[in-house]
Amino acid sequence: MSARLFTPLLMVLAVAPASAATLSVVDESGAPLATAMVREMPATRAPADTRDGGYPLPAQPFVVETDITRFTDAVGRVRFDDRGRAVRLLVRKPGWREASIALAPGQAEARVALQRETDALKRAEALPANAWLGALDLGDGERKRHFQLQCGFCHQQGNAQTRAERSPDEWSTLIKRMVRYGSRLSSADQKALPELLSSGWRALREHPERVAGPAPWDAALAGSTLTEWPIGDAMSQQHDQLLGRNGHVYVADNIQDRVWEVDPASNRVTVHKIPHREGEPPGGLLAARLKEFPRHDSTSNAHSLAQSERDGHIFITPSAQQRLVEFDPASGAFTLHDIGGGFYPHTIRVDAQDRVWFTLALSNQVAMFERSTGRFTLYDLPARGLRERLTVALIKPIFKLMSWGVPLSNWLPVDRLSTGVPLPYGIAVTPDGSVWVSRLHADDLARIDPRSGAVTMVPVPFAGPRRLRSDADGNLWITAFPESAIYRYEPATQRFTRFELPVLPKGSETPYALNVDKRRGIVWVNGNQSDSLYALDIASGNWRRVPLPRRVAFTRDIEIAADGTVYTSTSSFPSWHVEDGQPTLIRVQTKAP
Repeated sequence: MSARLFTPLLMVLAVAPASAATLSVVDESGAPLATAMVREMPATRAPADTRDGGYPLPAQPFVVETDITRFTDAVGRVRFDDRGRAVRLLVRKPGWREASIALAPGQAEARVALQRETDALKRAEALPANAWLGALDLGDGERKRHFQLQCGFCHQQGNAQTRAERSPDEWSTLIKRMVRYGSRLSSADQKALPELLSSGWRALREHPERVAGPAPWDAALAGSTLTEWPIGDAMSQQHDQLLGRNGHVYVADNIQDRVWEVDPASNRVTVHKIPHREGEPPGGLLAARLKEFPRHDSTSNAHSLAQSERDGHIFITPSAQQRLVEFDPASGAFTLHDIGGGFYPHTIRVDAQDRVWFTLALSNQVAMFERSTGRFTLYDLPARGLRERLTVALIKPIFKLMSWGVPLSNWLPVDRLSTGVPLPYGIAVTPDGSVWVSRLHADDLARIDPRSGAVTMVPVPFAGPRRLRSDADGNLWITAFPESAIYRYEPATQRFTRFELPVLPKGSETPYALNVDKRRGIVWVNGNQSDSLYALDIASGNWRRVPLPRRVAFTRDIEIAADGTVYTSTSSFPSWHVEDGQPTLIRVQTKAP
């Protein structure tokens, strides 16, 4: 917890035990403060089970205590059920100094007075990363858009860690490491950015008044409840999550090769460990990539999850292997299916015929696993030219050299088009059975007809199509990652429609993924620079923003329950960027836009 936490003008009113506690939040004059974020958490936590390499023993369920976040109403009040034990409340509101208060079991009322933050630097430091990113000057718009595309894959740009003081030489060293991790920052920008980042972040720290705050929080947030389950630690990376048919949520830990199963009804958590084959090196086919990471237990790099409607089995893409992982949640058994080709299994979906589809990001392919026969079919996507065709053809020896530690990614030239790596990324299945794929670096979509195997390419009028989903009408919703926008594509008319995220500063968001609540016609979007989720009501075009409880809430995926409840997880790599160094599964229960 931040060392700057304190309780200004704090007044606690102790009364007789009650079944709920009401907190009143006021300003210096005693006037109520609406829409203050209040996070309730245990005053102390039981020590975590670390018996299996720093993590809980597999297949041994345990109960975790949740954090609950709500927002004050129009009269500055918020209520929490009594847990029967001591809790702590953390109160935040943009433009005000945060406050912390302890509540005893049975305490019915408390009161906190917040003070306005008058120090410009402290006020700016309390803002989410997008406020700093939006103010950052990198010389020209195209360079900044390329920077947002290539340097926002894994973590925020503009949070306390990434905007810290660094010399140009330190930035150059850091950029080389990020390129080894997979960034396709152009060679020219690798040379130009160290000086620009060093001076740009320093200018904002010295002139914090240039860092503009976000729009005020919506009063409708008073009807929202956000629940967090702590899973993993600062060495985890909870990449994607899946809401299972049994109501449990399954989260893939990319760095530790574990699947965290959370039962939201009981708060019981079970860890399932993906098996490693004998002799496989740490890091799998990407062994050298994580050699500088402090601690990992991965040969697979568990990435994305999808569930079969037929038998409930869950399929997981291991990005560091040429295989597909199958998990039976009823028995806890894993099955490893060898693909026999392709590189970097990525986003995954299961169609109505129980076929498993997933992108192969680095070999420019899409894979289909026919469960009835146990066979894989690989669909090649077109190259953008001779150089790209050669790069894709040589991907196997390139992987082998990189696994030995040869820094090819640092040696080979890279342009802003990422020629050689079109990167098929997101995937979606529309109601007519078509399979659609977004290529992040090629700025296009691919449609695969499962009946004929024909592949049709569709260029998109924007940069960085990352992940996509289908709505009930078969329209595709796509994130424009470096453009702070999403698009709807209507295959019937071949029309694209742009929807700008309601973020301030304008253009400062990098929406990673989205999902569509088909019953209610709402598109939920990951706002991973602004510590937020965004919800677009398709019929009205109205947006809502839901701020997430922890700072540095970099999220990558969204799941939606039948009742409209939304799930996401903090997925920053590294997770020590996240507030408290604690990744969480997050449940959002809120009103429709």
